[in-house]
Amino acid sequence: MELRWNRSLERVSELENRIERHVGKTSVTAPSSPEQFAMLATNLKTIWGDPSTDSRLKKRIVRELIREVIADIDAQCGEIILVVHWVGGIHTELRIPRRRRGQPRNSAAQEIVQSVRLLARICSDDVIAGLLNRNDIRTGHGNRWTRERVTSLRSHHAIPVYRPETAEADGWMNLTRAAPVLGVSPKTLRLAAEQRQIEAEHPLEEGPPALHAFNIAIRSREMSRRPRPQSPGNPRRTTKSTARSICINDIERWAV
Repeated sequence: MELRWNRSLERVSELENRIERHVGKTSVTAPSSPEQFAMLATNLKTIWGDPSTDSRLKKRIVRELIREVIADIDAQCGEIILVVHWVGGIHTELRIPRRRRGQPRNSAAQEIVQSVRLLARICSDDVIAGLLNRNDIRTGHGNRWTRERVTSLRSHHAIPVYRPETAEADGWMNLTRAAPVLGVSPKTLRLAAEQRQIEAEHPLEEGPPALHAFNIAIRSREMSRRPRPQSPGNPRRTTKSTARSICINDIERWAV
């Protein structure tokens, strides 16, 4: 019994020493003042984005700030409508795309697939990846786009790869190819497409339009009917006119 008693006393002494060492290494923080709590209440974004904030604290914050959430389905638009009723009495409406039956949770939205389908007519996969990232569009997993991910998306949805010869045969043009046809700069043609002065496909808000040779030929003929001022001493205008004539010969069949 005496031996067991001595071992227990040694164990207690060892634990007390460990506690003292831990307390000595731990820095003592001053208690937070009411003013500090009030400042944190006005900066919820800092608390929410802090790496030390765990999911349990976030759930407590949500329960304190939100009174109720009412959900409804808009079958015509394919969206879920969420009305958030905050404790302060403000209501916020959110619209979330509704996942169709059989669609994986991490699949890309149909808008992204359609944008890639249009861009593949005039752009390569690496260019498409850069355009999607520029528009802050993420994959189904929330990752940034790479050439390999664009290729995988195309293959899954049977979207043909971009080839210059195929695009030319199908009549699709980018700004660089279409600008000489009209005798304008690519920047001027971009502005005309944005202002709907010429028909074009706009896959992304921050991205190049896709123009078809048929619409280019129609627009070129309209411009050729307008009276132009004579300037024989301007070699730049002569060069543009010559380039326009050459390109029109290549796409004349699209206007038939």
